[in-house]
Amino acid sequence: MAFHAGYVRPQGAGLGLRRAFMADFSCHDAAERVDFLEVAPENWIDVGGRYGRSFRALTERFPFVCHGLSLSLGGPTALDRSLLDAIKHFLNAHDILCYTEHLSACTDHGHLHDLMPIPFTEDAVHYVAERIRVVQDVLERRIGVENVSYYAAPGPEMSELDFIQAVVEEADCLLLLDVNNIYVNSINFDYDPVAFLRAMPGERAIYAHVAGHVREAPDLRIDTHGATVIDPVWDLLDEAYAAFGPIPTVLERDFNLPPVADLLEEVARIHRAQSSVRALGRGARGARPSHKRARG
Repeated sequence: MAFHAGYVRPQGAGLGLRRAFMADFSCHDAAERVDFLEVAPENWIDVGGRYGRSFRALTERFPFVCHGLSLSLGGPTALDRSLLDAIKHFLNAHDILCYTEHLSACTDHGHLHDLMPIPFTEDAVHYVAERIRVVQDVLERRIGVENVSYYAAPGPEMSELDFIQAVVEEADCLLLLDVNNIYVNSINFDYDPVAFLRAMPGERAIYAHVAGHVREAPDLRIDTHGATVIDPVWDLLDEAYAAFGPIPTVLERDFNLPPVADLLEEVARIHRAQSSVRALGRGARGARPSHKRARG
């Protein structure tokens, strides 16, 4: 049983950093408009040269959080301990505030290069929760898991909501509340996104995500992170703030990148929404740093 000295929660509005706009980003008044940055550690571990120096300069200028891509918390194969060790070194070397991963699988004797859904079953709850506890023990910090978008639910024995609640409770981990994924899934599986959001374990939310997606059909949305955030997702973010307070929130944009000024304007919209909630006296009620013993 390992002792986890908690975590550090980011504050305000953040942006997912991409190499394609690093140079332009540094030229804008970003320090006054972005409170923190998010990266996937797999994209930066062992990166040297010009990009490595630029990244180090940014980590010395901004608070950073990390959102992993490859641990495959729900995958059938053993956790990649060498990757875990590399992630731990990266987090410590760059003073990363907190680490999150997808509540999904991405391996089956090799990387699938996609995020696959985990069956919503009791067995899967116990299996994934144990793997999360192992990760927390190795990293010596609590992690957050993200509610993911998915397009099929293999052999469900419980609802998606019950599954998420059971995993975070049994693992005693945090939640990365992805607002866009709730909206996408609500269209694809025909449920009320506001009711789903309000029932999420928001007291465990360390931060939130908003992003764009693609409308393939009236009843099909694809989570792409390749478009601007649409009004229904902004409205759902307002609902999240009303329910849980102004949770720190990251804007994700992975491709079809617009000018940095456009991204900063979306970040400014997050700031405005957070300020509106604070003006109404609703302080942040999400996850708080703590010192707990995590079962390992």
